[in-house]
Amino acid sequence: MTPPELHVVVPGPIDQRTGGYIYDARIVSGLRELGWSVVVHSVAGAFPDPDSIARSSLIATLAAIPTGRRVVIDGLAMGALPEPVHAEAARLRVLSLVHHPLADETGLDGEARDRFSALERDALSACAGVLVTSAFTARRLERYGVQAERVRAVYPGTDRCRPAVGPGQDVPPALLCVGSVTPRKGHDVLVRALARLRHLPWTCICAGSLASAPGYAEVVHRLIRDGRLDDRVRLIGECDAGRLDALYHHASLFVLPSHYEGYGMALSDALARGLGVVSTTGGAIPHTVPSDAGVLVAPGDDAALAAALRDLLTEPGGGERRAALAAAAGRHAETLPRWDQAALGFAAAVQELTPDGNV
Repeated sequence: MTPPELHVVVPGPIDQRTGGYIYDARIVSGLRELGWSVVVHSVAGAFPDPDSIARSSLIATLAAIPTGRRVVIDGLAMGALPEPVHAEAARLRVLSLVHHPLADETGLDGEARDRFSALERDALSACAGVLVTSAFTARRLERYGVQAERVRAVYPGTDRCRPAVGPGQDVPPALLCVGSVTPRKGHDVLVRALARLRHLPWTCICAGSLASAPGYAEVVHRLIRDGRLDDRVRLIGECDAGRLDALYHHASLFVLPSHYEGYGMALSDALARGLGVVSTTGGAIPHTVPSDAGVLVAPGDDAALAAALRDLLTEPGGGERRAALAAAAGRHAETLPRWDQAALGFAAAVQELTPDGNV
């Protein structure tokens, strides 16, 4: 019997170390393990605000895919390019994979948000269905005119990990933040919060790309210098899986001050290691982090973030509170789906949204 075939279209290389790309790559790997034939197409150009190269590359990529094939296009590649999707919608069985709507990115002005919203609404209207990574994002797409029956939520998987042990005895608590240094992740808020806590013992490592928004990364570097935190806050850039696992393993607490997350894979990765979480109420985060395993504050509020961290870093009592969060995270880790389950769910969703015989 011919194995199911799927074409997956992503902007740039699929091996990039961000949550969205890791999700895409792990799903592709899982589908292949299930016996699917998966062809990955990397489109060139600038995204999500596409240039002429991006437009031409997406047009050529879709045109080269044989008629009748199933195609999943990462929303970052198609959200602002509805015309190529409409042009191929009658020939291909096109699905979109939306990690979060483009207009929800932090730092956009009103005009850019309205433009992205209108373009993505148009692009999604040309798709047979939409895959998302959380029920929160599925509900968010109602504002884009996507009917619920055309949406399937396939949550990210997690690997079974060794429990975090912290930095060791007689060592200050180690805070870990994982995420590309971009405005949406809120590193500036974190640094301002930590500047309020200079009198407490702690260190903080921020792991994630410094190249995605270099101007913003420089702002964060400047805040670190101005706050006299150079010896306590380190931006170490993008890490491979092994280095990242070691950072999680030796952390005391996970911190993610995002303004918005469509799911928050780094949060579930922390929970999978039994790490307590301090984060925000932005987007899907309250649905990803159980209330007993994390402390959530309003996005952008460095005073509230500092207060939450202070309670967990001040002794006596801070260590016990961290331990309680960690214990709850460990219990929740047992309920998190694995990546093989995510691949099975993705396969089922693709087949439901694009039944055989429908083009």
